[in-house]
Amino acid sequence: MSSIFNSLRLVGAAALGFAISIAAADQAFAATPLGEWLVAEKSARIKLVDCAGSLWGIVSWEADPGLDSHNPDPKKRNQPITGTPVLLGLKPSGPNRWDGSLYNADNGKTYSGGITLVDENALRVRGCILFVLCGGENWKRVDAVSSSNTDMCKRVISEASR
Repeated sequence: MSSIFNSLRLVGAAALGFAISIAAADQAFAATPLGEWLVAEKSARIKLVDCAGSLWGIVSWEADPGLDSHNPDPKKRNQPITGTPVLLGLKPSGPNRWDGSLYNADNGKTYSGGITLVDENALRVRGCILFVLCGGENWKRVDAVSSSNTDMCKRVISEASR
């Protein structure tokens, strides 16, 4: 009889260990989307930074650098796309999910949308027109989180408030 109880204790301990490891893995996956991401077409990199609790994505590299010629603000149409915020003020909206606005430099329009961290190296970016027509793409992590983004945050937040 005691061997049955010992077996049950062993099974219980194994189950508890398994549950703890799953919980730890889930906590470990609470990875951060901060860092550098390569867009689906591999034509640009976006640096994701946390600015006072909001996530911002700034174009950090372009395969074919261009100007933000479709920007609705005529003063910004001669500025390079590199350095332009494209993920704007994203706020947490669920586990590994942030919602806000996305700027499309190809047409100068801003859409509602957000990001979902699929795993530590994959980010799903989605945008919607009129909350009905939605699309998205997956980005691949190319660089881990960088240490300080204070200057970048000051710049994007000041530009956004204009």
